[in-house]
Amino acid sequence: MQDVPLPNHDKIPEGARVLGTIVSVVKAGTTSKGSISFRFDNLEIHHRRISVLTSLRAIAGFMEVQYAQTPETSPGFGTPFTWVTTRQIGGDEVYGVGGAVVDHLSNHVGTGVFGGVLVRVRAQPGSKCRGPLDAEDRLQALWVFSSDACGVYGMEGVKIAQAGRNEPLGAIVLEAEYRDVLVRGASGMLLRVVR
Repeated sequence: MQDVPLPNHDKIPEGARVLGTIVSVVKAGTTSKGSISFRFDNLEIHHRRISVLTSLRAIAGFMEVQYAQTPETSPGFGTPFTWVTTRQIGGDEVYGVGGAVVDHLSNHVGTGVFGGVLVRVRAQPGSKCRGPLDAEDRLQALWVFSSDACGVYGMEGVKIAQAGRNEPLGAIVLEAEYRDVLVRGASGMLLRVVR
């Protein structure tokens, strides 16, 4: 959804596709959970495929994705749309393209860019999600997600049962109590590359 800068100063361009496989689907019963297991294993850039292994950090329903792209207030007459303030999934506030991204304590965590944000990934206290994966703590592209986004947003009753960080590596499992798991089109996922 946005250019992704890489440690070698290259980038994954906006519009690249992440391809995967649905491993299994379990229909919910009166006493059983519904689940879907899938994995993303290829990144396609300009018709060239690169093998990857990913884990899921956060997933958000389509309405949360829409809200994160909608300005909190309408711009005044003559104000460029790119200057408007938006709120990321997880709570960070973005003060327009080129503006600061701040967390709920007003700490500067990154910068707004066209199509998303570049922020320093942080661990959310009390969550299973980790902070930066590399020693340099570089800026990372998180699209509409906050620097500490972790878990499920706007998909009531759904939980991440397996994020893909543990064995089997890359296997992501979503579960729902006593109902089928439904991931609607235009939902968003925040993936991290395991290798």
